[in-house]
Amino acid sequence: MARTRVIWAKKLPDVYGKLDEIDKIVAGHLDATLLELVKLRASVINGCSFCVDLHTRAALKEGETQQRLFLVSAWYEAGAVFTEAERSALALTDEMTRLGEHGVSDETYEAAAAHFDDQELAALIAAIAMINLYNRLAVTSHLHPRPR
Repeated sequence: MARTRVIWAKKLPDVYGKLDEIDKIVAGHLDATLLELVKLRASVINGCSFCVDLHTRAALKEGETQQRLFLVSAWYEAGAVFTEAERSALALTDEMTRLGEHGVSDETYEAAAAHFDDQELAALIAAIAMINLYNRLAVTSHLHPRPR
């Protein structure tokens, strides 16, 4: 019989608190809707149902449309549904989340850099890294969304 998994945030609340502080600082430099789209996209790629649920609901509260949320999983085929800036952020999310032996391509990085100033780009990179950390912690801990 499988053992119940440790919920990392409950066992290391100080770490969770520091990560939450970092998350809030990063969020202060990005559009809230864009941030939720990026978090949702990484969570979809990583198969983190807890974070998919969390960031879908957060995006809806920020005024995001259902159509765009439904299309995040296929953003690259959604045409003009996403702006060029959003598409560049989602492409960066894809490459950072699926970080292979070649890292993030110059083309993807430059496309994002064309739409975001250096501080916004730094915040975007940090936000993508943070959601990937949260996804890995949640998936490993078997966190699941509550039925509503």
